[in-house]
Amino acid sequence: MKRLLWIDISKGLAILFVAYFHFFSTYFQHGVLLPPDWSNVAASALTLLRLGWFKISGLGFHAVGVFIILSGWTLMQSTVRRAEKGEIAWGAWYWARFLRLYPMYWVAHLVYLVSPFVARLEPVDDRIILSLLGLRFIDIEMNFMYLNAAWWYFSMLIQFYAIFPLLFWTARRVGPWWFLFIGCAAGFFARYVLLVLWPQNGLWVLGGFAICRLPEFALGMSLAMWYAQSPARLEWFFLRGAGFVAGLILYPAALQLYHGLYDYIFVDFATGACCMLEIVGIAGLISLFNSSAKLFGLVGLYSYGLYLTHQPYVIWLGLRIREVPIWAFLLICIPTLAVLSAWGMLLEKGTNALVNKLASLRKSAHV
Repeated sequence: MKRLLWIDISKGLAILFVAYFHFFSTYFQHGVLLPPDWSNVAASALTLLRLGWFKISGLGFHAVGVFIILSGWTLMQSTVRRAEKGEIAWGAWYWARFLRLYPMYWVAHLVYLVSPFVARLEPVDDRIILSLLGLRFIDIEMNFMYLNAAWWYFSMLIQFYAIFPLLFWTARRVGPWWFLFIGCAAGFFARYVLLVLWPQNGLWVLGGFAICRLPEFALGMSLAMWYAQSPARLEWFFLRGAGFVAGLILYPAALQLYHGLYDYIFVDFATGACCMLEIVGIAGLISLFNSSAKLFGLVGLYSYGLYLTHQPYVIWLGLRIREVPIWAFLLICIPTLAVLSAWGMLLEKGTNALVNKLASLRKSAHV
């Protein structure tokens, strides 16, 4: 099963949307839009563009749900590929996941500590030990958003990896529909307990307790299974406009789920799924153009490096350009995201090359 370029493009769009959201939210944290002007056609068009930009920019955090879905998809797809070659050695699987995740995560810590032009909003203290271990959900109020708030996702991801053999076995045994039902039931029940029955800090629901985001992860795993059964049908739906239109229609209803406590149980799944339909639909359009497809696919291929490093930089810069007009912010944003993408890519490629070299030396020494 070959690597899907449109999945990489989707991941590239998602991480750029997340990075843009962090940049926008820092720049516009205390900003106020100009009063609407409907006096003439030009002024009305400008008002609509300004309102549309503000609303869409504020949805950038929904792309995190897209990443959870696509992570479930790609992890299921790659593990199925292993299973087709024979019985999975889960010890080796965990070791491969460790080498994929932790070295670059540690490099991101080092970069944060030594790099100029980063926002340092908290002191470096003994909490960094739990951060390096990825156990940021321990004493969650103090540690979950420590140093680089984006790193909360890492602590959720390693929980999913820890239970993935069980998820994989269940999905293969019961099939994609029943697995999605079980994953949603478990996730929604966990959210119900933590939001209603036994209210806890919202960080647990965000991802501190990974089961709360299992519906999105299970959706990705189920999509991978459906894709294996009928790739042409799913690609037609996702990439040829039908999914994009469905997402546009459903998105307003998903946003209404923010308005009630019980509704909030379902909001992350609904908004993540709708955002995925939009992003994958745009990826389908980009995939028609070879140069753009390669560019965004490359960003997606190395999205992990950009995710781990971008936030302190965009906060640092966003705090310094709050007085510039919106058009200037947008002009600054494009090269900033391009530079950060290249920086994250360089760090991830270098880290992976070093890890692969050390792993090969270790294997040769054992032989």
